[in-house]
Amino acid sequence: MNVDAIFDALGRFSLRFRWYMLLAWVVGAAAAVAFLPSLSSVTQNDNTKFLPASAPFEKAAKLAAPFGTSNQLPVPLLAARQTGPLTAADGAALAALQRKLTSDPTVVRVIDLGQSPAGSGGQANEFVVLVHQLGGNPNAASAMIDDLRAKIKQTPRPSGLRVHLAGSIAVQVDQQKANGNQGGQIERYSSLLIIVLLVLIFRSLTLALVTLAPALLSVLISGPLVAEAAQHGLKVSPIAQFLMIVLVLGAGTDYGLFLVFRVREQLRIARHDGGPGPSVLADLRAPREPARQAIITSITKVGESITFSAATVIAAVLTLLLASFPFYADLGVPFAIAIGVTLLAALTLLPALLSIRLSLLGVKRTLFQRIFGRPKLLPWDIQGAGKTGLWGSIAGRIVRQPVPTLLAGLIFFGILSIGVTAYKPAGFGGSTTAPAGSDSAAGQALLAKYFPHASANPTYLIFTFAAPVWDHPAVLASGTAAIHASPLFTQVTGPLNPVGVTITPAQFAALHAALGPAKNLPAVPPSGSKVPSAAYQLYRATGNYVSKDGRTVQFAVGLQAGDPGHTKAMRAVPAIRVATTDLAASMHANDSGVFGQAPALYDISAVSNNDLKKIIPVAILVIGLLLAIVLRSLIAPFYLIISVGISYLAALGLAAILFIKLGGSGGLVFFLPFLMFIFLLALGEDYNILVMTRIREEAHKLRLRDAVSRALSVTGTTVTSAGLVLAGSFLVLAIVSRGSGSSQIRDIGLALALGILMDTFLVRTLLVPSTVVLLGRWNWWPSRLTMDEPATPAEEPEALAGQADPVH
Repeated sequence: MNVDAIFDALGRFSLRFRWYMLLAWVVGAAAAVAFLPSLSSVTQNDNTKFLPASAPFEKAAKLAAPFGTSNQLPVPLLAARQTGPLTAADGAALAALQRKLTSDPTVVRVIDLGQSPAGSGGQANEFVVLVHQLGGNPNAASAMIDDLRAKIKQTPRPSGLRVHLAGSIAVQVDQQKANGNQGGQIERYSSLLIIVLLVLIFRSLTLALVTLAPALLSVLISGPLVAEAAQHGLKVSPIAQFLMIVLVLGAGTDYGLFLVFRVREQLRIARHDGGPGPSVLADLRAPREPARQAIITSITKVGESITFSAATVIAAVLTLLLASFPFYADLGVPFAIAIGVTLLAALTLLPALLSIRLSLLGVKRTLFQRIFGRPKLLPWDIQGAGKTGLWGSIAGRIVRQPVPTLLAGLIFFGILSIGVTAYKPAGFGGSTTAPAGSDSAAGQALLAKYFPHASANPTYLIFTFAAPVWDHPAVLASGTAAIHASPLFTQVTGPLNPVGVTITPAQFAALHAALGPAKNLPAVPPSGSKVPSAAYQLYRATGNYVSKDGRTVQFAVGLQAGDPGHTKAMRAVPAIRVATTDLAASMHANDSGVFGQAPALYDISAVSNNDLKKIIPVAILVIGLLLAIVLRSLIAPFYLIISVGISYLAALGLAAILFIKLGGSGGLVFFLPFLMFIFLLALGEDYNILVMTRIREEAHKLRLRDAVSRALSVTGTTVTSAGLVLAGSFLVLAIVSRGSGSSQIRDIGLALALGILMDTFLVRTLLVPSTVVLLGRWNWWPSRLTMDEPATPAEEPEALAGQADPVH
């Protein structure tokens, strides 16, 4: 059985069981929404969670385990009275809250970090709720935070005492909830935009809805499927969630356009053969012939193109599984699942819906005719009368002047590609801003107001020793002095100055001898203690810098390079690590590491760059093989992939010029070049496959120049319509994210929209056809096509008639 026979059988099956096909998809979507988790509930927004275990940052995290970064997760809790000092009643209420929180099975203990200085602006008490590791279930974090907040609300407290959670876990949970709303907005606005565009293209609301319906059902099904995979260990970022929605809606609609335009072309051929009629569908009561046969023929003709178009996207995203950076690797599976569902819907549900639509139109037409008589054009048959005159004219010029067309395009793209030199990476840490009005936003504000040092995002230098440091406390003084003397650091907080008040090594040893390990001490000095309260609290604070066994020490430092979340600080990490290693040697430490945002971002950058070098060649090879199979050529894949590379560099250069040079941005999100290449390579080849397979189809019966002209005239509107839909979907992503303040998603949406538009209107419809004309029969080597022979007299009228027929 050949390929055409397979798609012919699939088309006949979908039409014969069209109502059952529709029912199966609707029930499947309803079941997915009802019984599977939502995609927004499983997203993770901290890029450091995607680092591989081999990264130096992960080694430092293990060294920092005694301070609660390994087996336990810290959740800051802020209690504040913004007018006046905290009262005794406040203290009693907070003690009761500590006991209630500790009763939670996920909570290990609640640490009282002390009170801020009292003043006219109020006073606050900071706690850290240490919870067990949450395992691989992303919903566990949301359940844990919701449970803590419920206990806070259930605990009575005096009027005016505010209690809020803060920190990355609480922020992430609130972001998940906000992302769910944002994902819904992207889906709604993208759908609305696509419907408007399709109505303008088709001049038919029902046909627009039918074309979009498979994509919408694919979103409803693929999202919960990916979320279910996340329940079993797959990590999903909010960017993956948003891109998946846009990708399914855009690509799904594109596949629908491929089929619908071909169906309409087949209907025009049937009308032309049977004589002119008042309307394209006026005399058709589907699924009878010729409407039924038009759908089946269209599936047979473009089914292979749609399948290989989806296959190129799936193959491209699955190459991400080779990435060392799990952020990339975990993008592949969600996108592959989504496109797989979309392909299945395009090949089964869409033909069924087209058949159902024609059947319903036939019923309405019969009723209308019985009441009002038979008009020349029925209201629901309005399909528009767009001509191929524009694309027919463009095609004629390209085949007559391929060299000037190709050179002009190369010069234009070359100029835009110069803008790549302005590219700067940013956004390595993900979004850590709490949504406005959320509980975590209030907690973060209190943290910044009353405990500015705690919110200063310190970097930690961690050292391990063979013996407890209280046995040789002088090493703490030498380490503190060395850090102070280094030009890399602005400040240092450690065991000898835990709250800004300095103690000597001898005092530290004496307090240990009197009180034992600081991490064991309760918040209130035990009765009968001979240590003054101030000294007791000072020593107790050293527990944040010295482990319980005294063999691990950390220093919190500020960076001379500035905010650890900025690129300048990230680039200083190699020097910081070298300085830390040298300091460990001078202190006779066994091991050392640098923990914090800047080293995490540096490792993310390094792993990401290595993955770019490894995955891009593999993606090119895999898609090149798919192109060779579908086009039966070893030559065409080379220039088709080169065309993608040209448009990719031009789009990235234009994005850098717009956002960095003109927009004043500090940089584009670091994975934008990677995503742009994968998406433009995969999605661009969709249009390549449609155009090139049509050229090949026409080349079996026409000369090469006539085949290119004919193929471009009948596919030009399809490609440009599909490009507008896909680019519009990414534009919606940029607009919606702009309203939420996420510059990363905005940059991705706009850059991909620009790249798709350039690819659609310039590369696929101008550069590729001119290259085909110049290469001649070598396009299909080693296949053999007699394209250069003159068309037979019987073929010429068909070619001319085809160019004159309307595509709409």
